[in-house]
Formats: sequence, structure tokens, C-alpha cells
Amino acid sequence: MRALLSIDYTYDFVATNGALTTGKAGQQIEQALVDVTTAFIQKGEYVVFAIDKHDKTDLFHPEAALFPPHNLAGTFGRELYGSLAEVYRQNKEQTNVYWLDKRHYSAFSGTDLDIRLRERNITEVHLTGVCTDICILHTAVDAYNLGYKIVVHENAVASFDAQGHEWALRHFSGTLGAQLV
Repeated sequence: MRALLSIDYTYDFVATNGALTTGKAGQQIEQALVDVTTAFIQKGEYVVFAIDKHDKTDLFHPEAALFPPHNLAGTFGRELYGSLAEVYRQNKEQTNVYWLDKRHYSAFSGTDLDIRLRERNITEVHLTGVCTDICILHTAVDAYNLGYKIVVHENAVASFDAQGHEWALRHFSGTLGAQLV
């Protein structure tokens, strides 16, 4: 069994004026990301929208010193970007679609994701979203350490750092044994 993890494709990470935007690189993957997400949903496969959620008053969160405030609870910046938002709205009531709030880079860190995947006998995770070399990477490392097969949809991941993006793609296949499709 397999699941799709759609990671952090929000206004703050993708819109031109987003707080921590991937800009054009993130915008260019929109259709590929929508296509793969729609295909998973239509097949009845598990789709997890793993989305950063930060509190502007949390001065102890390690990202507070590294990045400007982003994906703040209750803000428009945390909304899904573009047509992916409509895909979610149309399908959010389905039992195979799950919204997961996360505080850290990895969708596994401090969440119930591993439990939910194992309950459904999922052994393979497909990764899409942003940023390739941050949240996608850390999620992939945790998935590897937990024994999941990893598939990264190369045309549906992006970063604000082109060199980091390329390095992460090499790392996925060369070090984590991930399949790039």
C-alpha cells in the first residue's frame, strides 16, 4: 500500500509575496502536484496534507532564529496555494484525505503520521511539495529510518535554493534509496 504526502504547498512557501517563498520554482510545479494528488485521491489511496503550523509567540521554536515568521496559525499564508486548495476543499471530507499540522521540518516529527500509515498497512510514501532540501528531505530521512519505501515526484518538488534542490534529489536516490519519478 502507498500514501502521498503533500508537504507545505502554501502561500507563504509558494506565492510571489510569500513570507518564505520558493517563488517561480514552487509555482512551476503546481500542475504536476495537483495531477499526482488528484490521481491518488481518485484511486482511494491515502493522501496526507502535511502543513507547517507556527505560533508567532513561540520564541523557543528553533526555526524562529533561522527564518522569518511563516505559516502562522490563522493567517492566509498558511492556506494551500493555487489549485491545490480547490483539490483539498473538494475532497477533505473523504476518509482517505487527512490534514496534518506539523511543527518541524519532518512530517513525522512530533505527529501521529507513522501510526496512521501503519494502521493502513502503508509501506511506500510518495513525496511532493516544498522545500525539497528542507521539509521534503527531513520527511524522507525519517521515512527511511522508519523503514518506508520512498518515491519522490521530481516534477512536484521545489526549493528556493536551486543547488540545495539538486543536492537533495541526489541524496534521495543515492543515500536513501528513493525512487525518483
